[in-house]
Amino acid sequence: MRCRNVFSVAIPMVLLLLAALLGPESCWAASSGARLSKGQTVYVPVYSNVFTGPRKLPFQLATTLSLRNTDLSASIQVTAIDYYDTNGKLVRRYLEKPLVLGPLASSFVHIEEKDVSGGFGANFIVRWSAA
Repeated sequence: MRCRNVFSVAIPMVLLLLAALLGPESCWAASSGARLSKGQTVYVPVYSNVFTGPRKLPFQLATTLSLRNTDLSASIQVTAIDYYDTNGKLVRRYLEKPLVLGPLASSFVHIEEKDVSGGFGANFIVRWSAA
């Protein structure tokens, strides 16, 4: 019995899948009448601490909010990055003016582990818009 190389099957399957996804039919948004978003308000939960051990002792974590423009050709404008605590109280606003992210660009907000202001239910509200 001859053993078949797994790559001789796997690679053509991956290429077939990519061809199906990247072919002209994959532009379904334009052809199906689906509407692209021009903006959104997004709730992003974050872990600023986790509980350890049987006594549920909090262990502080650094938190990073990653903002990414996944559009290949158009910029987006981030208009708000607001940080809230466990009780829903606004802790901090991170933008004084809108942040423009070009095609495939990214940015981030980093909160150090010594910052305990968010608590275990910390979250961000991020607002963005696009032409």
